[in-house]
Amino acid sequence: MDAEGRLEQALIEEFLRARGLDSNALRALPADEVKRVLTDASVYAAAKLAEIEARAHFVHDIHSQE
Repeated sequence: MDAEGRLEQALIEEFLRARGLDSNALRALPADEVKRVLTDASVYAAAKLAEIEARAHFVHDIHSQE
C-alpha cells in the first residue's frame, strides 16, 4: 500500500474510532448499517485527503514564490 493509501486507511480508522467502532463492532452491525458507516468513513477520508492535498499545494505555491 502506498503512502496515500495508508493515510486513507488511517483516516477511515480515525472516523470509526470517533464513533466508538472498530472492526469487531462493524462485524456485529447489520450489513446495511456497515455499508452506510463505511460509505460515510470513505467520504470523510476523501474530504480530508482533498484538504491535505490543497494545503500541500498552497504551501508549495508559497515557497515557489519566494
